[in-house]
Amino acid sequence: MEFDDFVLTAATDDLAAEPTAREHADAVEFRMDLAADPRPALADYEGDLPLIVTNRPDWEGGATADGDDRLDALATACEHPHVAAVDVELRSLVGESPGPAAGWVADHAREHGVTVIASVHDFETTPSEVDDLLSRAATVGDVGKLAVTAESRADTLALLSATHRATEAGHRVATMAMGDAGRHTRAVTPLYGSKIGYAPVDPADATAPGQYDLATLAELVETLR
Repeated sequence: MEFDDFVLTAATDDLAAEPTAREHADAVEFRMDLAADPRPALADYEGDLPLIVTNRPDWEGGATADGDDRLDALATACEHPHVAAVDVELRSLVGESPGPAAGWVADHAREHGVTVIASVHDFETTPSEVDDLLSRAATVGDVGKLAVTAESRADTLALLSATHRATEAGHRVATMAMGDAGRHTRAVTPLYGSKIGYAPVDPADATAPGQYDLATLAELVETLR
């Protein structure tokens, strides 16, 4: 998956939701860290939509302890024929995380034709260095993902501007602002170059603050194009 065009992604910890997502989504993000038994679920997957696999550690908002098992699960997932992309935290990829370095996972993914999304999540603020973070993520990964928390319009403008500048510089990026103040960015950032949007099939299953449900986000993005 090249992410040359916008990819609307259904975020879920249950791959049984994939048939329901097909009407609106282009891909499914499988949150392995939230799933009860992720490896067998992935092994049994035979859906139509390509998968983005994520195994988020607890130190970056996820639900799994960091360690070799977490990274091994991601690497094994990259061997599945339906897995098109893997999301790995930037700090893990560059060896700056509390857990083991994950650069080898990126190498393994690319050997299997899987796109690497290098991600940064800030659940408290919109950091002042949004441009640097986004550029660094996009350089380390095939796609740089930046999810910040917006508290004001100034924060959302900073994210939109960084998205535009990174895109103009030739980077593939995915950006969004979490929280009520940033909710609208999930529909707007594609206009500034963001290549991935995330939404739950059921709003009750949101995996991040401020997410629209899948049908609503699909309609908003299509209307604004």
